This record gives sequence, C-alpha cells and structure tokens, in this order.
Amino acid sequence: MIDQSLTERTRPIRLGMLTPSSNTCLEPVTYGLLGTDTTRFTAHFARVPVIRIALDAGSDSQFDTGPMLAAARQLADAEVDVIAWNGTSGSWLGPARDRALAEAITTATGVPATTSTLALLDACAAYGVTRLGLALPYTRDVCERITETYAKEAGLECFLAEPFGEDDNEAFARIPAADVARQIEEAAVTAVDGAVHAVAVVCTNVHGAFEAPRLEQRLGIPVFDSVTATLWKALDLAGATAALPGRGTLLHTGSPRARIQETLETLLTATGADRTTFRVDLPALGLHVDLTAGEACGPGVRPIRRDASLDQRRLDTVRWLAQHRRPLVQPCFTAEPRPPQALIEVYGVRGQVLVPVPAPGDDALTGWISVHSLSERSWSDADVAHATAAASRLSAVIGRFTGTSH
Repeated sequence: MIDQSLTERTRPIRLGMLTPSSNTCLEPVTYGLLGTDTTRFTAHFARVPVIRIALDAGSDSQFDTGPMLAAARQLADAEVDVIAWNGTSGSWLGPARDRALAEAITTATGVPATTSTLALLDACAAYGVTRLGLALPYTRDVCERITETYAKEAGLECFLAEPFGEDDNEAFARIPAADVARQIEEAAVTAVDGAVHAVAVVCTNVHGAFEAPRLEQRLGIPVFDSVTATLWKALDLAGATAALPGRGTLLHTGSPRARIQETLETLLTATGADRTTFRVDLPALGLHVDLTAGEACGPGVRPIRRDASLDQRRLDTVRWLAQHRRPLVQPCFTAEPRPPQALIEVYGVRGQVLVPVPAPGDDALTGWISVHSLSERSWSDADVAHATAAASRLSAVIGRFTGTSH
C-alpha cells in the first residue's frame, strides 16, 4: 500500500545509496526488493573505496567522512530524497560514528541520511528486540567487537553463529545463499537460556535478503538482513508508506511498528508511567491484540510484549472499553472493572489508564493504549490528555498504513 501523497508526485522517490566499492550484492538485491516498477521508487548508487574488513587502523580509514561526503554530494546532484551509507562499519566502529556521518551528510547536502547499522538498530527498537542472533561473514575478532558494540551501545544481548571468517569484502558475496541460510538458522538457536527475538545478517555484501522471508516463516521470528534494513529505513525517511509484500517482516510492517514505538516512548516520558503498550487487530499487518504491537518500559520494568497467555477481548477492562468508548482511569483496582490478576501478580501493575484507539472511519474497538503504574497513583487530567493524544496519533498511523485515512 502506498500513501496517497506518493501517487501525486511528478517523479518516483529517489533513494541514494553510498556503496562499498567491492560490494556486488546490494545493488541487484536492492532492485530485486523494490521490484520492476520504477514509477514509484528508483535507487541510485555512488561507490566509496572499501576492500578489507578488519580492526586495524588501515581498515578503519576506509570509513573516513571525507570520501563519504564527496560521494554523497554526487548523489545529491541527482536530487535524491534520502542518502544511506549502505555499509555496516558502524557495527564495529560504533553507532555514534554513524550518527555523526548521517548528520554530516545532511548538513552538506540538505538530504535526510541514515546508515545500515542505524537501520538495524532502529529495526530492533521497532520490534522490541533485546536478544539478537547474529549471522556474520567476518573474522572472529570483528564479530566479537560487533557483539560488544551492540551490547554497550544498544543494550542488545547478542548470540553469535559460527562466522565465515572472511576479511576480503568482495569474497562475502561469493558465500552461497544456502550457507547464509544455515548460518541464520544457527543464529536463531544459539541462545542456551531462551529464544532470541530476531536474527540480523550484518553485512550488505551477503546474500541473505531473499532467504529471510522463508526463514521467518520457519523460525517464527524476524530476520533483519542489512540490505533490506537499509532499504526499509531509506524508504521510511523518504516518506514512503510502502508495504512491499513477500519481502519479509521489516518491509511489510517495520514503518508502522516504528511509529507505534515512538508514540509509546513519548507517552511514557510525558506521563512518567512505568509501562505503555498498544494492542491492535490489524491482520493485514500481522498484528493481533493478544500480543502488543509496541511497548515502552521504564528502567527495570518487566516487559509484557511477548506474553500472549490472555484472551484480551474477554477481559473485563477491555469489554468496558468496547462498551463505553472513552478512557478508563484506574488509580487503583478496588472497583470494577478489574484487570486480570496476572497483570497485578506477574507484572506488578497497581494502577492504569486505558484509552480506545478506533480505526479511521470505523466504530469498532480496533485497539487500545495501556498506561501502567507499578504503584497506586492519581492520574492527572494532563496524563489522560497525553494518553488521548497518543491514541489519536496511533489512529492516524493505522489510517496511513492501511489506506483508511480520511
């Protein structure tokens, strides 16, 4: 589904990609993901010298800002709508370096910018991933640096499949896709004390993008391929509400998930709550109320995101929302309707605000926001107003990404 504004454009959205010079994967894969219809999107590439991936100073210098900015300015000459560094160097050099690069590109060109590493981390945030399996082609020291960087900079607990041990960037693309698929499967089962939430293929010169959709069905978790993630974030920054069918979870539901997560994090801060969640029935986007579509938690608060043990539609509080269609404000749980006992006993909730979120043009209770407190509290008018405003924003998100906006 494409946003109406896209149909009114006089030209396609142009995606600018800064490409490692020895990469032979990302260009054909990017166009393979976009499909043959160039009336909506086109991708344009400028190369920067990258030959070898290692931790020595000589290898690091390949990713200096100067050559990147020179290539970015060339892309800007084509009036691209976004520029992405389609390389994963920030995964071992640190995401702060990539953020600085993106800011420098935007300052120099006036064009929104991102990188593959920032896109992968944004994908993890959108889907609430805190346990991540890694499928990597690099030498072990680079792989271990990536796990350390992701843990320190993004709070991700990483589980590493056996790496391919290559340092020649051109050689990465010669790894057979079947071997990449086996590595992804290994990364999905490396955690000995519980399941990973997703697997990431961290390299834009590895053929994992077309393996991911099949493996997601088999493994039951998202597979974030780096080329796919970069394309997703580039489309998102360019303002395209595109759901590309058959290309995997991220290109199907990543953008609405990201908007939902941003809204919940803003609401958490505005209310000083301990947890905010959003539940919604949108089968077209693979969203159902028994699992949250998004969740934001304060420090040390137990997440509820992956608990599908309750039939949400049968809860007394949800039935109240469906009947009254207005916020349910509960400073404590001494009066009806009462929440499920598990919310109190397992998750420690002592007070909450629930706000219905209708789909645009539909009177049905499509979804609702929950604002949780781990202590009894008197919710202020401002708290309720913040939650109501968030509900309006989420209703707009539903409309935008399902084509029901009015």
